[in-house]
Amino acid sequence: MKKFFAALLILSSCGAALAAPQIATVSRFEIGKDKWAFNREEVMLSCRPGKALFVINPSTLMQYPLNDIAQAQVSRGETLGQPISVIQIDDPAAPGQKMSLQPFIERAQKLCP
Repeated sequence: MKKFFAALLILSSCGAALAAPQIATVSRFEIGKDKWAFNREEVMLSCRPGKALFVINPSTLMQYPLNDIAQAQVSRGETLGQPISVIQIDDPAAPGQKMSLQPFIERAQKLCP
């Protein structure tokens, strides 16, 4: 009986570890200056449960939603976050437009199980 409960405890802790958000740090140097979309030199990308993609400012730990799922979580109050436009820079090649988030979305999607 003790072995059964020990095995159950181990399995439940493994499941919790698998459900934890995956995080990766990316830098302007790694992505490239021409594709970099943020006013920070480095950001963290996260895939939370439900495939909610976020950018995280490493100095403040504020989250910025990258996709509609993440935005919905912020809107419902399930997690804290600010609009991505707070840290997104203007595209110098297209006045009045912001830099594309697509490279960051693709990179963050790779973190999802």
